[in-house]
Amino acid sequence: MVNLLPAMNPTTTTPLAPTKARQFLTDSDRKAFDLEHRRKIRFNIGKYNAAVQTGLGFYQDHELARARASYLKTQVINRLDEYLLQFEEKFTAKGGKVIWAQSAEEALFEVGKIMERRKARTVVKAKSMTTEEIHLNKYLEKRGIESVETDLGEFIVQLNGERPYHIVTPAMHLSKLDIADIFVKHLGIEYTDDAQKLVLTARHLLRDKYTAAEVGITGGNFLVADTGAVCVTENEGNARLSATFPKTHIAIVGIEKVIPRLQDLDLFWPLLSTSGTGQQVTVYNTIYTGPRQPLEKDGPEEMFVILLDNGRTNLLAQPDKREALNCIRCGACLNICPVYKNIGGHTYEATYSGPIGSVITPHLSGMAENKHLSYASSLCGACTSVCPVKIPIHNILLKNRQQSVQEGFTDKEERRAISLWLHGMKHRWVWDLAPASAKNWVLSRLLGEVGWSKRRDAVQVAPKTFRQLWKERK
Repeated sequence: MVNLLPAMNPTTTTPLAPTKARQFLTDSDRKAFDLEHRRKIRFNIGKYNAAVQTGLGFYQDHELARARASYLKTQVINRLDEYLLQFEEKFTAKGGKVIWAQSAEEALFEVGKIMERRKARTVVKAKSMTTEEIHLNKYLEKRGIESVETDLGEFIVQLNGERPYHIVTPAMHLSKLDIADIFVKHLGIEYTDDAQKLVLTARHLLRDKYTAAEVGITGGNFLVADTGAVCVTENEGNARLSATFPKTHIAIVGIEKVIPRLQDLDLFWPLLSTSGTGQQVTVYNTIYTGPRQPLEKDGPEEMFVILLDNGRTNLLAQPDKREALNCIRCGACLNICPVYKNIGGHTYEATYSGPIGSVITPHLSGMAENKHLSYASSLCGACTSVCPVKIPIHNILLKNRQQSVQEGFTDKEERRAISLWLHGMKHRWVWDLAPASAKNWVLSRLLGEVGWSKRRDAVQVAPKTFRQLWKERK
């Protein structure tokens, strides 16, 4: 069983070379000034934001719904071991099999064993961020197994050799013309900018894949503890086909996705859909309680649920940050974030981008290499204001920053600048003795080292200090 005991990263005073941080800054700089990218993102996110505002109008008391959801998720996270064991007991009672994976490597190893036993050559896969997290497609490709993304957005970015751009909308960064070019290049079809024709092209290609695949893989939006159910939310019906036609269904789900009771779905499903896409509820909402039962006409012969830790217990072990595990992956914080809208999803170089990605990635993938993400925020609090489960995202970003400093993961230049500033603040007489020109030179060096002056006017010290002005006034 997965270890739910504290598994904190070891403290060290020797930070790794900040190559990812430098690459992040380079990519951010380039993307922020890409006017075509900004046009596409503003257009696409603008449509979602308008739909969300309409969707929120259907709530009589949206704040009450958020408060209830936050309370329930917090209760679950604080007793996660109990709820997970309850889920396992209920799910296995109906013939399902639960596999506990403490790391991405363990999850991939277990998937590989199932593939080998099934002699699988083709896998159909529904949209799932956990499979992106463990890089499942690359693993299957190395084993000679074709893994086909069946969600239209995922199918498009897979064709183009990209990672998903957004938690909910993988191809948000592409226009209709971009998608047409991708289909012409990779599928060899005649060029068309008719969206319906493009969708039909993908649909025809995928139909045969569902019936030929030996294994279907999905994620899970929620795990229901009292029923032993895996709940999958979608708009295209591809997840249902991926889970129904193949003889084996594997659901790879993060351990934090548990909710207490089946009836809680009437709270969480509308919150998820409204916050993410503005819908009152998504088109297809399916509850899987195990493999096909004796009197059922369809469904898989066997069903596995892989419960993935992969660093989540690092967060669980920190009471001041574990609220981040309440996330239901609606994508609302990405759509509202001014930083995300300017630098784009791929710049983060992480499975989970945007504000929530900046919160959880340092704990899932290592603070040393990913602490810079927690600084990629204006701390405006917009993400917190739209979160359907009321995660204080901007506060946890600050706590991540504090942890990165305490663990010694700050850059040498930054430490030097801060130490000099601290010395000056503690020894005011040094600043009083120095002329304004000397102070300006020191400030320009200090702020330049931490990147402050790159796109800002230089800070200029007043010709006279407050003490001098006060003496003259006297």
